[in-house]
Amino acid sequence: MSSDAYVFDAYGTLFDVHSAVRKHADALGPAGARMSQVWRQKQLEYSWVRSLMGSYTDFWKLTEESLDFALAANDLGDKTGHLREILLEAYWTLDCYPEVPDVLKQLRKNGARIGILSNGSPEMLNAAIESSDLGELIDDVFSVDAVKKFKTAPDVYRMVTDSWDMRAKKISFQSSNRWDIAGATKFGFKTVWINRTEQPDEYKSYAPDKTILTLNELL
Repeated sequence: MSSDAYVFDAYGTLFDVHSAVRKHADALGPAGARMSQVWRQKQLEYSWVRSLMGSYTDFWKLTEESLDFALAANDLGDKTGHLREILLEAYWTLDCYPEVPDVLKQLRKNGARIGILSNGSPEMLNAAIESSDLGELIDDVFSVDAVKKFKTAPDVYRMVTDSWDMRAKKISFQSSNRWDIAGATKFGFKTVWINRTEQPDEYKSYAPDKTILTLNELL
């Protein structure tokens, strides 16, 4: 599965989307973990619904809206908005997974080209990359904001092949999101599913070329 070019999804693949809530676990209490799951679920759901409606909205706005729902659904809303404020601030500096820096360094050492392809806005992605000190390890960052469509629209994946002037099968695409892997497989990328929580497979018509538990297995 070695490749000359690797493209990574950002949220859930390089960056831990639940780290924002973990940083404030004491303030959120027992409902925090469930709230974090709902926050992520609604964030994705809103992107899919917006895509189907043909009504693109910046991913940060969807992140805010999905947090509002998650807080309300778990009875965590507060009159001052303090919880909302600290969680949104934490989302700008999500932790990367522990193995990410070393994996990217090794891929670079091997001469591979490295990119990120994400639903995130450019500002969100730049902040996450900077806070994890990954900037020097990444050649290009592709945000769906450039085409005003969310994954799994083919135009999103096409940004990479057009920019790099490469055939899709020459590029290895990594994501922890099985639906994203399905879209990338359909587009023509070589695909690697990072199944960190050992979920059952789905979208079997668009199977990944490889399934791994952590990014270490890319090496």
